[in-house]
Amino acid sequence: MTVHVPETMTNLAHNPPPLPGRRRHDPDDYLILSELNPSAVVDHLDGEGIPLNLLTFGSVREACPKCKHGHLKLVLRQATVRMAHLFCADCASCFDAHYPNGAPALTI
Repeated sequence: MTVHVPETMTNLAHNPPPLPGRRRHDPDDYLILSELNPSAVVDHLDGEGIPLNLLTFGSVREACPKCKHGHLKLVLRQATVRMAHLFCADCASCFDAHYPNGAPALTI
């Protein structure tokens, strides 16, 4: 599957300066990732050889647990995306994320 992943935010929006007094990494703020079946989260009606266009909204600090390359990208719901998820552009894997207490990390 070929996936075209344009970035939609500026670098400053991806990496804002730290806020005064904010902790960098609280033990409870790490994410637990669960791999998702890509066909369950993305509608791909055009066929295998046609690139799929997904808009991403920046990279997260978590690296892909499957291929260990680069950081995952946030993909929010859009025309062909059924649910928000984290996406690895290197291995085309999709992941859901939640906090250790079970709270979902990708819902608004």
